[in-house]
Amino acid sequence: MQIKEITTNKADYMDILLIGDEDEKMINKYIEQSTIFALYENKGLTSVCAVITIDNETIEIKNLATYPEYQNRGYASALINFICNKYKTNYKYLILGTGENNKTLKFYKKRGFQETHRLKNFFIDNYEHPIFEEGTQLVDMIYLKKIL
Repeated sequence: MQIKEITTNKADYMDILLIGDEDEKMINKYIEQSTIFALYENKGLTSVCAVITIDNETIEIKNLATYPEYQNRGYASALINFICNKYKTNYKYLILGTGENNKTLKFYKKRGFQETHRLKNFFIDNYEHPIFEEGTQLVDMIYLKKIL
C-alpha cells in the first residue's frame, strides 16, 4: 500500500471523487484548495481523500472515496489514519460533513468522530438533483469532529 500526495492535475481524479460527492460543480468548489491523497495498492488506485485547512486548529475532509470493487478492505480507514498522523502535530481537530447514512455514520464514529451539528436541507439546497444513498434521500449535512 502506498499513499501519494497529489499537487497537480487534481481533476484527473474526478472519476473517483465523484463516488464521494456526486456533483462535479461541488467538487470544483474545493478541489484546487484541497490537498489530495491517493492510496494505491499494487500500483492501482483504490481510494482518495481531499483535505482542506479551515483555520490554524482545524482541517476538514471534503471527500473520501473508494472505488466500489475495493470497498470494505480497509483503504478508507488507512487514509483516515494517514491524515490523522500527518496533521496531528500542526492541527487539533479533523472535521467532515456527510449525509445521514447509518453505514457511513457508523464508519466514522468507529474511528473516533463525534457528531457536532447539522446543516439543515444542505443536500436539497446545494445540489441540482436529489442525492440518494442506500435508497434514502440525503437532506441534512451532518458534521463530525475528531480530536487529533
